[in-house]
Amino acid sequence: MTNPLADKIKALIKANGPISVTDYFSLCLADPQHGYYRVREPFGPAGDFTTAPEISQLFGEMIGIFLVHAWQEHGCPEPAIVAEIGPGRGTMMSDMLRVIARLAPDLYRSANVHLVETSERLQKLQAETLAGHQGKVHWHTSFETLPAGFLLLAANELFDAVPIRQFVRTAQGFRERMIGLDADDNLIFAVGVAGIDPSLLPSPAQSVGDGTIFETAPARDAVMAALCERLRADGGTAIIIDYGHLATSYGDTLQAVREHRYDPPLASPGQADLTSHVDFEQLARRAKAEGVQVNGLAHQGDFLVGLGLLERAAALGRGKDTLTQEGIRSAVERLAGSGAGKMGELFKVLAVSSPEVMLAPFQKKAQ
Repeated sequence: MTNPLADKIKALIKANGPISVTDYFSLCLADPQHGYYRVREPFGPAGDFTTAPEISQLFGEMIGIFLVHAWQEHGCPEPAIVAEIGPGRGTMMSDMLRVIARLAPDLYRSANVHLVETSERLQKLQAETLAGHQGKVHWHTSFETLPAGFLLLAANELFDAVPIRQFVRTAQGFRERMIGLDADDNLIFAVGVAGIDPSLLPSPAQSVGDGTIFETAPARDAVMAALCERLRADGGTAIIIDYGHLATSYGDTLQAVREHRYDPPLASPGQADLTSHVDFEQLARRAKAEGVQVNGLAHQGDFLVGLGLLERAAALGRGKDTLTQEGIRSAVERLAGSGAGKMGELFKVLAVSSPEVMLAPFQKKAQ
């Protein structure tokens, strides 16, 4: 089967030499003709992956509860902007707004909903999902065009889709990892000439073996800085949920997923979802450097349970048939279960605010 994006990337490499992992990542996801988000339907059973909001309404409801709590702790400012970056099919926002309308009618009444979405196709889907909130919902193709005002922002699985750079340990120290071609015209990993500032490494280069990978994400830092700048200007809280690690570390986390299975990252450019794990320690570091409060950093399971997931699930299942109750139990286990490979442990939650507020379930103010 031909792959037009693979052909385009190979032609680029033949003309200009190897390309960086960052450029490959960007082309795979966002090439105007053949990029993944242009040509694939990523979500749901027929797509390539299932996001937490699609597993159960409980996920979006918990995020809604958290944002209501943040709004109250900030002093119930009106009007407020409720925003989401990368809202998928609009499922999470729909679940959040249902909870906000029930728990904080004043917030719902005064709020405007803003979705940052670059795909016209997904905007149409979101409009269908959110049809009950007509006149309240506005779309943007860029975060920069959100109107001014107090902001409650959610971003689920946003940062994992922002490109990374990779560096590989060689006899000459760390060098940028590139993508080139072998003798048979196949895409392969190669080593470039660019080095890395040693101060970015979690431990000295000499302490790790040749072939060790280190990932940096200047583009993620830039997104985080823009979010923080916005919170600092007008006040508010942002909650970021993604899979990743709590501490900066070595390791190759570049991965592709196609039809709910892992695919080699160079095998199907544009036809598989390409992501990498998010370095939450670095995002928190960036927030602090920008003068914004880090409320806390937690595993998704601990965060959801701390917010009352189990109690909400019990209420949802009360009086229902056994099959429905079993479905709710299974969803809770998927969202909050701990152990290797479980979302509750794989996914992390970072909340940041300006000005400072005390937010549950994060126990104490970040230092």
